[in-house]
Amino acid sequence: MPVHKVQGYIRQCLDSILDPDLPNLEVIAVDDHSPDGCGEILDEFAERDSRVKVRHLAENVGLGHARNVGLDMATGDYVWFFDSDDYATEGAVRAICDRLAETRPDVLVFDYARSYWNGKVKRSIINDLFREPPAPDVFTLAERQSVLEMMMTAWNKAIRREFLLDLGLRFSGGYYEDVNVTYPILMAAERLSLLDRVCYIYRQRRRGAITKTTGAKHFDAFAQYDRIFEFMDGMGPAADQFRPLMFNRTIWHLLVIIERGDRVHASENARFFGEMSKTYNRYEPAGHVPPDDKPFLADKHRMIKANDYRGFERVRAAEAKDKARRRASKAVRIRRRGVRLGKELAKERYYQMQRRLAIDENLALFGAYWYRGYACNPAAIYEKVRELAPHINPVWIVKPGARKTMPEGMDYVVAGSADYYRALARAKYFVNNVNFPDNYVKRPGQVHMMTQHGTPLKKMGLDQMEYPVGANDMDFKALITRSDRWDYLVSSNPLSTEAWERGFPCDYEMLEIGYPRNDRLVTATDEDRVRLRAELGVPGNANAILYAPTHRDYQRRYSPMFDIGRIMDRLGEGHVLLLRAHYYYKIRNMAADMGWPEGRVIDVSKHPSVEDLMIASDALLTDYSSVMFDYANLDRPIVIYANDWETYRLTRGVNFDLTATPPGVVAETEAELVDAFVSRAAWSDAAAKNLANFRARFCPWDDGQAAERAVRRMFLGEKVANPPL
Repeated sequence: MPVHKVQGYIRQCLDSILDPDLPNLEVIAVDDHSPDGCGEILDEFAERDSRVKVRHLAENVGLGHARNVGLDMATGDYVWFFDSDDYATEGAVRAICDRLAETRPDVLVFDYARSYWNGKVKRSIINDLFREPPAPDVFTLAERQSVLEMMMTAWNKAIRREFLLDLGLRFSGGYYEDVNVTYPILMAAERLSLLDRVCYIYRQRRRGAITKTTGAKHFDAFAQYDRIFEFMDGMGPAADQFRPLMFNRTIWHLLVIIERGDRVHASENARFFGEMSKTYNRYEPAGHVPPDDKPFLADKHRMIKANDYRGFERVRAAEAKDKARRRASKAVRIRRRGVRLGKELAKERYYQMQRRLAIDENLALFGAYWYRGYACNPAAIYEKVRELAPHINPVWIVKPGARKTMPEGMDYVVAGSADYYRALARAKYFVNNVNFPDNYVKRPGQVHMMTQHGTPLKKMGLDQMEYPVGANDMDFKALITRSDRWDYLVSSNPLSTEAWERGFPCDYEMLEIGYPRNDRLVTATDEDRVRLRAELGVPGNANAILYAPTHRDYQRRYSPMFDIGRIMDRLGEGHVLLLRAHYYYKIRNMAADMGWPEGRVIDVSKHPSVEDLMIASDALLTDYSSVMFDYANLDRPIVIYANDWETYRLTRGVNFDLTATPPGVVAETEAELVDAFVSRAAWSDAAAKNLANFRARFCPWDDGQAAERAVRRMFLGEKVANPPL
C-alpha cells in the first residue's frame, strides 16, 4: 500500500483490510515521504497490530516505485496492491482468501465499485464480464479474452507473488504505472480466476487524484504501452492472438486521455494526437478493422491512423452535435413555480449592482454561528486583526436580535439590510465559523477563511452521508458548493485535518495552526479566574462544574441526560453547576423552572463567552461536546457522561472511540457520575494521565498564538509555519 497525502482516508482504508480473523494477513504500508500525518497514523496502526509493516521512505519516489518497495518486502503467497485512499468492502479480504485457496490461480480478478463524493456508489459498468458467458473456476486468457476488457489496475487483482517475480515485471514511474504489469500478467498466466463480487471501492475524489490533474505527465502513457507490446514481442507467436484486442484497448485508453479535457492541456492536444498516430501505426495488427460498436469510433480510428488532427476534431464536433441533438429530443421543459416577493427581488438586484463595483481592499466581514453575535474563532481573529493589521476595517454581521449583544463601539451590519448586501458584495476578506448563505456570490479577489467551531468527534461534511439521522436531509451538493468558496480552513489538531480533508474535499489551504479561540485559555491567569467567578456569582471556595452537553440529533428538544436536582443533592454543599445548554435550544431560566437548588445551579446558557465559563470553572462535565478539546488546554479535570454512547455513535457517527481514550473519567450511570466528583476520581492520577494523553493528541498546536498565525497568513500574506507537534 503506497501512502502519500491521504491522511483523511488512510484509517478507513486500513480498518477495511485488517480482518481480525485473518492472522496470516500481512499489510505492507510504504510511506512515500508523505508531508502530512500519514506516517504517524501508519505507525499508530503498526504499534497495535503486528500484521502491519511500515516502511518510511526518505524521499518521494511515486506510486509505481513505492509499490516495488512493498513487493520486495512481501512474504505472502499472494500480493494485492491497494491504493490508500480507497477501501475494501465488508468481508472482501476473507472472500478473496477463500477464492485463492479454492482455485490457486496465478491471478485472481475481482470486481469493484466507484464511490462518488455525493454518496453514490456504482458497480463497474462491465461487471457482466464476470458472468457472461459463465466462467470456469480456472482458465487461460486464450479461453476468455474478454478479461482484457476489465479494469486494468493493480488494485482489482490478487497476484501470486512468485509468479510475478519470475516474470521480472516491475511497476514503472510516472502516470499509468500499473498497465505495463496488469496486462502482461494476464497474458502470461496459466491459471486465471474470477470472483464475481465487489471487493474494492474506488474512491472518486473531488481533488487530489493524480491522473485527473492536467499536465504533460499524461504523455507517460505511450511509454507504458510500449512496454506492454515489448513484453508481447518477447512471448513470440503465443501473443499474436491477443494483439487485436490489446491494440483496441490501447487506442481506447489514449482516446479517454485526450477527450476527457481534464488531463492534456488544450495546447498540447495536437502533440498528444501525433504520438497517438505513431503508436497506432507502430502496433496496428495485420488485417485490423477499426471497431464500430460506438458511433464515430471507426472514424476516429481512421483519423488517428492518417495523423489527421483536424479531421479528428471535425469528427469530435460532429459527435458533440449528435449528442446535443439527442439530448434535446429527450429534454422536458420544467416550468419553475413560485412567486418572488418584490422586496427580495429588490435586494437581489441591489446586491448584483454592488458586485459590479470595486472590492474594498481593506474591508473584512466577520460572522459566527449564523450571525448570532460576537464569538468563537472569528472573535479571536478579529481582536488580533485590530492589533496586527490596523489598516483593515473589520465589520461583523449579526441578526437583528443580536445587536444588543455586540460590544460597545464595534462596527456591524444587520443581516438582510442594504448595508449587509453592500458589505457582502464589496468586502475583501470573510471570516466565519460556519458557511455564509447560499446567495453569497464569491467574487474573484475575495478571500474566505473558514475556522469551523469545534474538533469533530462526530462525523462532519460528506462523512455524514452514512448517518441520515445526523444528516437530517442535508443537501450535500449545496454544502460542497458553499465549501468550494473557502481559501483557508483552520485545523485545531491532526484529527481535524483528517476529518476536514475527508468531509470537505475542496481546494483550500489547510491552516494547521490551532484554534484562535483557545488562545485565551492558554494565557488565562488566576486573576482572570477570580474575576470571572465573581461575575457569575460563584462562591470563592465552591467547586464549580461547567456542564456543557452536546446536541442529540435524535432528540427534538433539550432534555438533561440525568436528574440535575438529584445529582446536586448527592454532590452536596460546596458544588455549583454552571449549566451551558447547546446553542440549538432556546431556553428560558431553566434553573428556576425546574426548581433546582437556588444558587447552586446557575443557568449560563446565554452567557456570551464559553471561554469565560471554562476559565471560571474547576472541572468540566460533558458528554460528546467539542468543548472538551478546548477545555483540555486548562489542564483541569474532565468527566464524560456517556450514558447513551452507543446510540450517539450509531445515529451521528464518530471519528474515534471517546470511551476508549477519554480525557479523564467516564461515567455511564448517575451513581458513577456522583462518584467521579465525591470520591475525587476526576482528580486522580489515572484521570490526569488520561487528560495528558488526550491533550497531547488534540491540543498540540494551541500555544496562545493561533489567532496571530491566522492574521499573518490571511491579512498580511505571510507564510506561517505549523507549530511543532
